[in-house]
Amino acid sequence: MAQVEATTERIVAADADTVFDTLADYSGTRAKLLPEHYSEYEVREGGDGEGTLVHWKLQATSKRVRDCLLEVTEPTDGELVEKDRNSSMVTTWRVTPAGEGKSRVVVVTVWNGAGGIGGFFEKTFAPKGLARIYDTVLANLAAEVEK
Repeated sequence: MAQVEATTERIVAADADTVFDTLADYSGTRAKLLPEHYSEYEVREGGDGEGTLVHWKLQATSKRVRDCLLEVTEPTDGELVEKDRNSSMVTTWRVTPAGEGKSRVVVVTVWNGAGGIGGFFEKTFAPKGLARIYDTVLANLAAEVEK
């Protein structure tokens, strides 16, 4: 199995604390940031950053739906880590200052991909598809905090 990684980033015209708090608000704004690729969104525990348990289904392609149950931790300031109980998938959101009144948001998702030819295609195409989804999430985040 090869590790697959997808990374996306965006500069947002809002301070890092505001951006981080918006991302960490699973019981409020987070659901509004998600595009149509996400369904069955449900906060099962917590709802604000560390200690949150959130469920969703992520349809990355017409054939592939991931049923995700994510435990959220905050290992360092400005960092949210979502570990999927149902797979090897881990998504890390990092929010850092990027000049006055701006933030850099970087989202990195890693998982153990399939082996063989299927793994080759997964490693080649899945990161691009996931990056497109995260581009939309980050655009929605920017629209939310730049009001």
